[in-house]
Amino acid sequence: MTSAEIPLDDLLREDRRFPPPEGFSERALVSDPAVYEEAEADHEAYWARWAGELDWFEPWEKVLEWDPPHARWFTGGKLNVAYNCLDRHLDGPRRNKAALIWEGEPGDVRTYTYWDLHREVSQLANGLRELGVKKGDRVAIYLPMVPEAAISMLACARIGAIHSVVFGGFSPNSLADRINDAQAKVLITADGGYRRGNVIPLKRNADDALERTPSIEHVVVVARGWNIARTTQTSLKPGRDLWYHDLIRGVPTKCQAEPMEAEDHLFVLYTSGTTGKPKGVVHSTGGYLTQAYATTKWVFDLQEDDVYWCTADVGWITGHSYIVYGPLANGATMVMYEGAPDFPHRGRFWELCEKYGVTVFYTAPTAVRAFMKWGEEWPARYDLGQLRLLGSVGEPINPEAWVWYHRHIGRDRCPIVDTWWQTETGAIMITPLPGVTETAPGSATRPFPGIRATLFNESGEETRSGYLAITRPWPSMLRGIWGDEERFRKTYWSKWEDPGIYFAGDGAKVDDDGYFWVLGRVDDVLNVAGHRIGTSEVESALVDHPAVAEAAVVGKTDPVKGQAVAAFVTLREGKEPSAELVVALQTHVAEVIGAIARPQQILFSADLPKTRSGKIMRRLLRDIAEGKALGDTTTLADPNVVERLKRRYEESGNGGG
Repeated sequence: MTSAEIPLDDLLREDRRFPPPEGFSERALVSDPAVYEEAEADHEAYWARWAGELDWFEPWEKVLEWDPPHARWFTGGKLNVAYNCLDRHLDGPRRNKAALIWEGEPGDVRTYTYWDLHREVSQLANGLRELGVKKGDRVAIYLPMVPEAAISMLACARIGAIHSVVFGGFSPNSLADRINDAQAKVLITADGGYRRGNVIPLKRNADDALERTPSIEHVVVVARGWNIARTTQTSLKPGRDLWYHDLIRGVPTKCQAEPMEAEDHLFVLYTSGTTGKPKGVVHSTGGYLTQAYATTKWVFDLQEDDVYWCTADVGWITGHSYIVYGPLANGATMVMYEGAPDFPHRGRFWELCEKYGVTVFYTAPTAVRAFMKWGEEWPARYDLGQLRLLGSVGEPINPEAWVWYHRHIGRDRCPIVDTWWQTETGAIMITPLPGVTETAPGSATRPFPGIRATLFNESGEETRSGYLAITRPWPSMLRGIWGDEERFRKTYWSKWEDPGIYFAGDGAKVDDDGYFWVLGRVDDVLNVAGHRIGTSEVESALVDHPAVAEAAVVGKTDPVKGQAVAAFVTLREGKEPSAELVVALQTHVAEVIGAIARPQQILFSADLPKTRSGKIMRRLLRDIAEGKALGDTTTLADPNVVERLKRRYEESGNGGG
């Protein structure tokens, strides 16, 4: 096997282990590791048992039909997602249980019981029907983090319309592209939304996009705040635009849930593609809900009295599966927050955890690293005694960030479920089970019961360090790319000869315990003197240093090594850049994972370029390191960050401190 066939070198070692805290397993929903063997013995029967916990209008005839790369789960069965998230909870004590506790950035609060949520979802569903929305029509949703975002998704699901949620931070061009690709009939937006004390002008952005979206017939506008609404009133286009509150006023509070085939489309969600054109990932109804429901229940050990908070935005798949559909199908109480974690102060998240008695907290590594940067004194100010379980999602979490999270947020008593999954997988795929798994900082540990994952090299041979692949169909798998069958096959199912093997696009390694360590996107892999190094390993070594809060690593062309390591580093509060610190960090990386990974260049920066979902845009950092013209920056949370970095990099003489 040639060096080119070895996807990644295994450099970083992490031997710390954390068993479930004392007393946790006794109360946990799953405490017996035999669940893995039971699922593997007959995975179709296993998933059928999970599906059986949902409410079906008609039973399925066959659990799985597999014609690679197309799967059909629970064929013949009929159900409705909104019915499973709302109606089935109304006949018992959950009827008046808090389903959604929402707080806006200015401090306004709304709480919906399951009864309340059912009534408003039904009203909006009826209102959409009055606008001519039918089963199979597409509805675009472009909203801030307000209850109406979840309500709109559920209303679409109730009548069989396919929703396409577009993150409220996206530009008019991005919104228009997604509307046009899906040929959406109705747009649901808002007059604005709050972010760090500023108002994001969503309706104004939408109006810009609507100049080139001929498929849109109606625009429904949520009045986020009347001070905003008054300034928006004149932009309502007669005959096309109407207020959300006017649409549902006087509308019946009962709406028959549309029976949907298990394989009917539930939503299209767009994710970035290497060609620049977003991919419209299509998800089904029965299979998707089954796995979202199952993973929410077991991964978060969801108990009836839990208060659950996932800090994602509904514009991302995490918001779909673990704010809306998974928790509500389980009858959970969930918290939703509109604003940023550092406004009006850096303790806002912990203030909310204390205020609402949050017990299960699920956030992204980029947020954890920001908390580290701000210092442990912020969470120390608040009573986090109700927390019993922490989660991580979005990208691999650095071991030191994991340990900081465990110590300063979990206070050394909360298990951490570090989860690996994607927009395309629909639900969590690799994760600890908190009552069973001995966790390891930085590892997502084992595939969820019923999921089969492995690592392959370029030739399709199993390896201990290679390309992450899913080798068996799973219920929540994507059903295609909207309108592009060829791209669906080429992107996900053509890496190896077997058309039934899903290529995740991530590199990973497996240790002696069978634990998976995801090392990042394979297109981010560095090739230094013939060694294939995952960016996450070098970044983790940098974050391991007590001065560093966050790091991003890219490769820069080198005439001798092929590529050299260039690092962009954000320091913790109170730490200052210096030439001495550059040398200290270079030495630290060499000591932790080897001299081959020693960064040739280190640049200190107050911020790193990130997408609005919090992922670091290494492509732009590579452009900076190579001195190239910057690529598209429209998806960045703050496009100015990359320009500042570029100037600083050039001023530093292309490297050093």
